[in-house]
Amino acid sequence: MSEKKDATFVVHVNKCENSSWQGQVTWADRDEKINFRSAMELMHIMDAALDTKE
Repeated sequence: MSEKKDATFVVHVNKCENSSWQGQVTWADRDEKINFRSAMELMHIMDAALDTKE
């Protein structure tokens, strides 16, 4: 059984083009900033962040 992790993300949406968001997500626990080009990519970034082993 895998443990669930908690994380805090701050999402800054700069604009909406092609019916999707573009902006920057900050993983607050690590002060790591990543740009995203779509809502789907944002979800992938956050999912991958929670999948990391610490």
